[in-house]
Amino acid sequence: MGTHTLSGSFDFVVIGAGAAGCVLANRLTASGRHSVLLLEAGGADSSPWIHIPLGYGKHFTNPRVNWLYASEPQAGAGNRRIGQPRGKVLGGSSSINGLLYIRGQREDYDRWRDLGNAGWGYADVLPYFRKSEDQQRGAGEYHGVGGPLSVSDPPEPHPLADAYLAAAEECGYRRNPDFNGATQEGFGYNQWTLRNGFRSSAATGYLRPARRRGNLTVITRAHATRILFSDKRASGVEYLRGGNLGSATARREVIVAGGSFNSPQLLQLSGIGPASLLQGFGIRVVADLRGVGMNLQDHYTGRLVYECTEAFTLNDVVGSFAKGLAAALQFAFFRKGPLTMGASYATGFIRADPASTTPDIQTSISPFSADKAGDKLHSFSGFSLAARLLRPESRGSVLIRSADPLQAPAIQPNYLSVEKDCAVLLAGMKATRRLADTSAMRRYIVREHDPGTVCASDADLLDFLRLRGGIAYHPVGTCKMGSDASAVVDDRLRVRGIEGLRVVDASIMPTLVSGNTHAPAIMIAEKGAEMILEDAAAG
Repeated sequence: MGTHTLSGSFDFVVIGAGAAGCVLANRLTASGRHSVLLLEAGGADSSPWIHIPLGYGKHFTNPRVNWLYASEPQAGAGNRRIGQPRGKVLGGSSSINGLLYIRGQREDYDRWRDLGNAGWGYADVLPYFRKSEDQQRGAGEYHGVGGPLSVSDPPEPHPLADAYLAAAEECGYRRNPDFNGATQEGFGYNQWTLRNGFRSSAATGYLRPARRRGNLTVITRAHATRILFSDKRASGVEYLRGGNLGSATARREVIVAGGSFNSPQLLQLSGIGPASLLQGFGIRVVADLRGVGMNLQDHYTGRLVYECTEAFTLNDVVGSFAKGLAAALQFAFFRKGPLTMGASYATGFIRADPASTTPDIQTSISPFSADKAGDKLHSFSGFSLAARLLRPESRGSVLIRSADPLQAPAIQPNYLSVEKDCAVLLAGMKATRRLADTSAMRRYIVREHDPGTVCASDADLLDFLRLRGGIAYHPVGTCKMGSDASAVVDDRLRVRGIEGLRVVDASIMPTLVSGNTHAPAIMIAEKGAEMILEDAAAG
């Protein structure tokens, strides 16, 4: 195993430099009163393709920046193992995601509050969204300026996005210039986490300025192996770096910010989780918390691919040396063009289930196409329309397979295991197809490439969803916040039954928000940091 190194003693040890960990590192060191150690299993965010927005397409299968997890075979999804990319780099998934800035619905957060989580209603969390944000459109009731995370409109429009928004109006949907404002429902252009044409990640926005402070220590390529305890109090962390074992002491708190796969895994390896699971691997039980690793949720997604009449898709740029060179020059000189593109240009939030009081499907248009996310783009001019199930009822789990911290956990999402999920997503796919069958969109469509017109009946479409559907890479819920028997943390994000230990990341969500999860993860960490500092001042 090599030598053991002691990294010293700190007020706070933060495990994981993803979106939440970068926020915590910044906010906990800002006063200069507290020392913080930030541990990250990945390396520096030095690849230029992290900072060039379109580079996310290169990170789906890159082990240098990605954990490259995959699910267990999914009975409800054609028995496939579905890839689960997560950032393994400073900034975590905020360094490799598709850059969309969407918060979810106010009702999502009010539901958290109504589940018994005081202080987590929409009115409570809105100030933290505003605090984090540097909104290109300026400050207002719903938005802030001057925050670390830059939120911008696309540098230029796209004809396909304009046609998609016109199609929505043909179908009777309303336009909505701001999904993150008064209401979510409707169609509009997305906003992306861009600053001057480059990606605005948690690492660039929060961590980079904080690293100038003498009270922050960052150790990269440090894989946390277990939390250390003194009786029922978290006292530090043990980690592997370069084949050597290291450890650090936390005088006040250990804060787990590994995300919805790594946070429950680390808790279980450390003796916090379902007792029978831990005992089966010879792990001493510190706290029998049956909810650790349970309640996994993600956004299952169906994608329709169309062959385009015009050669202005990303497929055309990638497939042509001349167009690729032109795109590189556009980016270099003007910070515009295809290289500044997020994962989708425009989005619509619709109610596919007539009984739903708020949108239950997110539909979107991307001016590129592939057989699946991360694959080589098609050789023809193509674009994609997606339908995403916003509030799945299916629940899964993340459980260790052994006591070996280097073995990936078993990720069992149980996609489409609830009948209602299938019905709502099916209705969403049909609504998305109706968008394509408008005069605004038909002028750009040669044919539906995937699944094609042979896929006509509900049964055919549901088969397509099961066999070819993907996910939005928004895993949450595995260290649920609440007060019931399956809750892992309380409404101040403290692990139940343990002192000096919190979880601060998207795993604490009791229910999945109705939209992308990057903005909410940042909000959770902003609010979490404030609570940690309040408790430190009081104690």
